[in-house]
Amino acid sequence: MAFLANALSRVKPSATIAVSQKARELKAKGRDVIGLGAGEPDFDTPDNIKAAAIDAINRGETKYTPVSGIPELRKAIAAKFKRENGLDYDWQQTIVGTGGKQILFNAFMATLNPGDEVVIPAPYWVSYPEMVAICGGTPVFVSTTIENDFKLQPADLEAAITPKTKWLMFNSPSNPSGAAYSEAELKALTEVLMRHPQVWILSDDMYEHLTYGDFVFTSPAQVEPALKDRTLTMNGVSKAYAMTGWRIGYAAGPLELIKAMDMIQGQQTSGACSIAQWAAVEALNGTQDFIPKNKEIFRGRRDLVVSMLNQAKGIQCPVPEGAFYVYPSCAGCIGKTAPSGKVIETDEDFVTELLETEGVAVVHGSAFGLGPNFRISYATSEEQLEEACNRIQRFCASLR
Repeated sequence: MAFLANALSRVKPSATIAVSQKARELKAKGRDVIGLGAGEPDFDTPDNIKAAAIDAINRGETKYTPVSGIPELRKAIAAKFKRENGLDYDWQQTIVGTGGKQILFNAFMATLNPGDEVVIPAPYWVSYPEMVAICGGTPVFVSTTIENDFKLQPADLEAAITPKTKWLMFNSPSNPSGAAYSEAELKALTEVLMRHPQVWILSDDMYEHLTYGDFVFTSPAQVEPALKDRTLTMNGVSKAYAMTGWRIGYAAGPLELIKAMDMIQGQQTSGACSIAQWAAVEALNGTQDFIPKNKEIFRGRRDLVVSMLNQAKGIQCPVPEGAFYVYPSCAGCIGKTAPSGKVIETDEDFVTELLETEGVAVVHGSAFGLGPNFRISYATSEEQLEEACNRIQRFCASLR
């Protein structure tokens, strides 16, 4: 349609949202569907956070807020970065957005010119390259391997950087793979970045609190303080605090960048929801006791899913260190014929036939830039996960 902007031709719809929508449609038609596509915890928002929102309503905190967020939340964010990450930021170096997506979008919009490149390790969250494209930049993909646990290797990062590189988009723990970088692995990457002063780091730490076993989370500016002045560290309350619908993301970085993002947001949405901001103040400042409990539940689900998937014929599933996703390979199923008679030639064929045959909705790996894999979110009950994995085993066994 000639009326629409040319930029739309560079953008694809979100595959994760599409899978969830298709699962809902099939359920509405009476199909027994288990949806494992959604990237949100199944836990309810903790009561103390809900109470803080109710208190805010009762106090009349229902007016427009400053564009970058209420001072109370920005100060809580600065305190969080100091307390948990050893990062010193003045509260005016922070910004609050309507979810992490707005933070990322505003950062790219404030910095990217046509031809600027953004290095994005694959597999990647589906929205990263689309945001870069909308903002006029060029995504540069660097593939990882299952043998390296889907982690970016220093030599590959070095090879991807050019004089046009403006950002490295970095996500640990990762959506979709669950891969999380140790301090030593991160240090090896920051050593590469130290040699390229034109490259900034956009660190998406959204799954920071969802790591398992003895893993210790670190962030790039924490590992290499000399990079702090060219790092935007982004986080939010959605995953660890089960607040996806509250839509609060935040970041801290150099003041000049924060001011530019504030200017864009001022012409775009202005401040985030006032009630959600007061809830987020309580999330960051209040008790954190539920986080370890929720993590232990997630760890048990992860172990169940990894074990059962590795018993499925043709599936290889590594053990991720964080987030609530697994990213198994279905390479052993490619070339086989499904019960419908369809030959499975791609991971998208695999997930389509799995949904049609067994009613299990997962997201194909090629949507995240690396296949033949698929992503499962284990943010649902063990009963559902066990049944879904039984169906996947049955489906794989039926391939000929």
